[in-house]
Amino acid sequence: MKPFRALSSVLLLAGCATFFGALQPTPGSAQPSDSEVTLPGSYLAARFATVERESEVAAFYLRNLLKLDKGNEEIIERTMLASLLGGQVDDAMKYADKIVKVDRTHRFARFLLSVRAIKRGQYQTARTNLSLAVSGPIDDVTAMLLAPWLASATQRTGVDLVDRISTTLLAAWATYGSGNPKTGVELIDRLQGPVWYGQFKDLHAGLILDAAGLKKEAGVRLEAAVKSEPLTVRAVDAHVRWASRNLGTAATLETYQEFDRRYSGDPLVKYMMGELRSGKAMPPLVRTPQEGAAEVLFGLAGVLSRQGLEDYALAYLQLAIWLYPDHPMASISLAGLYELMRQPAKAIELFASVPSNSPLKGDAEVRLAVNLDAADNATEALRHLGKFIAAHPQDLDAVVALGRIQNNRKMFAECAVTYSKAIALLPSPGAGSWPLFYSRGICNERSKNWPQAEADFLKALELNPEQPHVLNYLGYSWVDQGINLDKGLEMIRRAANLRPDDGAIIDSLGWAYYRLGRYDEAVAELERAVMRMPQDPVVNDHLGDAYWQVGRRLEAGFQWNHARDLKPEPDQLEKIVKKIEKGLDAVEPAAPPPVRKAEDQKEKGG
Repeated sequence: MKPFRALSSVLLLAGCATFFGALQPTPGSAQPSDSEVTLPGSYLAARFATVERESEVAAFYLRNLLKLDKGNEEIIERTMLASLLGGQVDDAMKYADKIVKVDRTHRFARFLLSVRAIKRGQYQTARTNLSLAVSGPIDDVTAMLLAPWLASATQRTGVDLVDRISTTLLAAWATYGSGNPKTGVELIDRLQGPVWYGQFKDLHAGLILDAAGLKKEAGVRLEAAVKSEPLTVRAVDAHVRWASRNLGTAATLETYQEFDRRYSGDPLVKYMMGELRSGKAMPPLVRTPQEGAAEVLFGLAGVLSRQGLEDYALAYLQLAIWLYPDHPMASISLAGLYELMRQPAKAIELFASVPSNSPLKGDAEVRLAVNLDAADNATEALRHLGKFIAAHPQDLDAVVALGRIQNNRKMFAECAVTYSKAIALLPSPGAGSWPLFYSRGICNERSKNWPQAEADFLKALELNPEQPHVLNYLGYSWVDQGINLDKGLEMIRRAANLRPDDGAIIDSLGWAYYRLGRYDEAVAELERAVMRMPQDPVVNDHLGDAYWQVGRRLEAGFQWNHARDLKPEPDQLEKIVKKIEKGLDAVEPAAPPPVRKAEDQKEKGG
């Protein structure tokens, strides 16, 4: 690829004003006319949209750039990638066609064209493109846009490994499409790589053999795939389907009894077991090369996401959905990726699109509500969840999600009632149930129902005695009330030892020392907390109070001023301002600043 033509001199002359003249379009707004399109304005707008991961907007401005500079190869490449990430896959393919005319072995463009060829049933063309993709290096622009944090050699190696297995698996499915399933499996078996390759090799070899009707060989490979933990549910789905047609219902159910016990809450597992018990013979998980290729892209998107390569994962999922729009999990996974990337509006749209007959519909409805809350539409989130729970009162995940939203929105009395409903749905509380009692304890404590809150925290510790957040909350609460002082302080110390880098817990330890009048120890711990949470207003406020008590009045004033500038809660702000103006003694001793507890840190994503 030719280097991008220098824009620095143009941008310097244009100045920042050109950016504001190229603000991103809003839905329904008129698009800029050709006479309004400027090179620096579109360039800056596209860069800004790329950083913000607004791929559709980035593609719009990049297309504007191409109107002014039709032959610029880097702009074409950027437009291809932005179109792909934005779900405009047909457009991305057109730009890939243009790229390979000037760069024959462009790795990602060839990869895209191989996917298109599989979709069209042009399997030899697909294999040709894949062989050219393997021979080309990762282009710098592609790496930068699909993995902007691809700084380490480990990450680049990870992309290389995923690319290698994806091209091999796609070639295997293309070979099957040409009528040679065993040759496709041989391609897979020749692939050498890290241990995690094995799970994909066995699964896709088994899927190809099952789609081809080679029953015995398919069963051997799918059984091996089940043993690979990272792909358990998907592999089990494939093997259950094979077994339902080849072993019979009774034998298949016996094989999967343990799995059913361990994962009975999973909606797909529940669906599979229901189908089996009804005596149905289920079709293969994958029936065509197109579905097989989509399964490759879907599975590897999970690997990329776990490696922190969300944009690469997004590209793979967009391709999977384009190949096989009815893939039962790809849209859910894409929505989950948008959740991870903090784009709730896009996640909401995808969750809402899940078909009503899908076994994943219930999960999608709950997560849709969670994303409505994340989009600051709590009223609609609560309405949506309330309606869903009314229709599905036994859905524990939905009830817990409602409790979390109520807690986040400071509806503490309501969330205590909701968590009680969730606890009532448990057959018998076990070690994994401690979060429900802990969460109900928080709601009870904040709604001034301390006796019930204390009972909940004690129950949570009974279920999980060394849980640091529970130790911290209960320990501080005792110290704050002047009861069980020694035991409470010891609990907070244990929590701090379990989580030595948790600024919220360290703050609680320092504030406990403060409430006990041990001000020198309070200063030491609160200084450690501020180092870990320098932008938290409560921690800075606490340190200011401790400084005041040891006679470091100027430093106290500095900390309070800093806390004020960090936008504390309104009631806290009023007290901070009063301390700045008149000193700590002007604040009512019985009403100290609110404690910074560990669950606050968790709620804010800390």
